[in-house]
Amino acid sequence: MDPYEVILYPLMTESASIMVEKENKLVFIINLKATKTDVKKAVEELYEVKVEKVNLLITPQGEKKAFVKLHPEYKAADVAIKLGIL
Repeated sequence: MDPYEVILYPLMTESASIMVEKENKLVFIINLKATKTDVKKAVEELYEVKVEKVNLLITPQGEKKAFVKLHPEYKAADVAIKLGIL
């Protein structure tokens, strides 16, 4: 799957901004057909970081949400600033 098809857009809510600062995690809305491996590859390729872990969930609105924990040597805040969401 193409990285631009996997990640639809980053999500920045109040709880997501707390995750960025305290847990080194980013939150994305992704394609419903994307797997954890697709998300990991897409984030690593698009944002030039190493991903430690990916968790997925489907919201009651029918969207698929990915919680991406970055490797400790990379800062989620730096990526969020590059994306213009922080």
